Amino acid sequence: MRLPSDLPPRNTDLLLEQALCDWGGEDDLWVFGYGSLLWRPEFDYAERRPAHVHGWHRALRMWSHVHRGTPECPGLVLGMISGGSCRGMVFRVPRDQAPAVMRALWQREMATSAYDPRWLRCRTESGCVQALGFTLSRESPDHAGELPEDEYRRIFSQAAGCFGTTLDYARSTYDELRRLGIHDRALGRLLALSASSGGAQSRA
Repeated sequence: MRLPSDLPPRNTDLLLEQALCDWGGEDDLWVFGYGSLLWRPEFDYAERRPAHVHGWHRALRMWSHVHRGTPECPGLVLGMISGGSCRGMVFRVPRDQAPAVMRALWQREMATSAYDPRWLRCRTESGCVQALGFTLSRESPDHAGELPEDEYRRIFSQAAGCFGTTLDYARSTYDELRRLGIHDRALGRLLALSASSGGAQSRA
């Protein structure tokens, strides 16, 4: 089993500066949500649209040893991993609010510097937009890879961090995806494993 890295974190301030530079500040900001941003965005937006990204897919394969787990009992959160496609939502942030929103997103999503911020081409019914998304490299030490079913059961029953349990996080995301008409069969199959082991007591 691959465990979280002991390597020093990357300089997230430089990554933020690069993202702000790439955005440019001339247009409104678009942000792609595929996990907890769907049900807990924590920023104001002017518009939200269903969106489809090709070349990346949502997977519960990113170690979490702060938010949904601990170093002693790592949990898992979702990452966008190369291959396949992903349905989610894009959020439009007015240009004058975008720098503050990006800084807030960095504090939330880049706290452990595990994600790779990336500008994604997102297809919507009103046309394509370039949106900021948080992806995960398969080469990252935070990429858990495919785990045995018993390991998922253990994580669902035991892993919890400062924001709650891995199980609550996965359930909340799955429920919101279903509400939005998005059927993530892979996440559904994993959550079925929690039922077979009794799951963890809800902390949501």
